[in-house]
Amino acid sequence: MRINENPVTREKLAHYADLMVRKKEIEAELDELKKDFNDYFDSSVGKQGKGEIIIGEYKLQRQIRKTEKYAQEATVTRLEELNLHELIQKKPDEGKIKSALNLGLLKKEDLDGCVSTIYSQAISVKQTIS
Repeated sequence: MRINENPVTREKLAHYADLMVRKKEIEAELDELKKDFNDYFDSSVGKQGKGEIIIGEYKLQRQIRKTEKYAQEATVTRLEELNLHELIQKKPDEGKIKSALNLGLLKKEDLDGCVSTIYSQAISVKQTIS
């Protein structure tokens, strides 16, 4: 940076403020479009369904991401009942639990009611070559 050059000017501040207003407007419009796209896929393939549609040179896809988390209190209680204290930290150690499941030390049924599953929707729009 040059010694006499001030990186903060009125013009930069005004430009920044204008961009922030436009950013909020654009994000609101994108959110509306995403809602429309998700509504379309909800009605055509279901709420947790993956989907794809090609219109002209654009391909609209919806992917479904699945996240599972162990309910802390229920999982710790269950692991204590199963005498698997080495799988417990202050909260369930998901890495160790998955390893114990993979090694057969723990059955998935042993943790019934302890796992919460979260689905999130992701929209992507790509221009294809036509």
